[in-house]
Amino acid sequence: MKQINCIIVDDEPIAREILATHLQKIDIIKVSKLCKNAVEAFNAISSDKIDLIFLDINMPEISGLAFAKSINKNIKVIFTTAYREYAIDGFDLQAVDYLLKPISFERLLKAINKFTNENIEIIGKPIVETHEKNDFIFVRADRKMVKINFSEILYIESLSDYIQIHLTDKTITTRETISNIEAKLPQHQFLRTHRSFIISINKIALFTNEFVELGNKAIPISRTYKNDVLKKLESL
Repeated sequence: MKQINCIIVDDEPIAREILATHLQKIDIIKVSKLCKNAVEAFNAISSDKIDLIFLDINMPEISGLAFAKSINKNIKVIFTTAYREYAIDGFDLQAVDYLLKPISFERLLKAINKFTNENIEIIGKPIVETHEKNDFIFVRADRKMVKINFSEILYIESLSDYIQIHLTDKTITTRETISNIEAKLPQHQFLRTHRSFIISINKIALFTNEFVELGNKAIPISRTYKNDVLKKLESL
């Protein structure tokens, strides 16, 4: 099975490193170069055969959108960005996928599978093999990417366009929706009990038909989620 030769293009060093770390766990992916701007990316695709580019959009001088318009259409693009408003432009350029930062390993796998399914002639077969799944995610807080270990999460609370991730020793606030963060969490460890709350199953001290208790905090179980929550908890 042929490897997918790719480059990562992002002006943020930590964003490049996080994505590269994820991609190293996918057997068919080979990261040829980490580029901090479009000029370095152009040189990379000129000197090597590149199948796929992980491309940030908001970069100085030459944006990711402008760069994507200028390259050979045989080179596929997965956009990686913190800005939702560029999604339509990204898909207009026939991008394989559009990933919002912070990018979870699970979401990245979906994008890779989408690429392999659409480009069987490049890969040989649409199968992604991985070494292991992460037991953490990165979230953006205070202009930094902060590592959150799943084992340290007590519960997650939605505050409109923001969420608070309550850990065993502190609270992290990040601009994200609770549905997006839910998709990044392993289902066997976390449970949505309410439109505004996700809990860590391992941290539950007790539960009733109306709430679950974690430490000194009682988290409500809403009618919408009640049947699924109780069914899950009573089966443990």
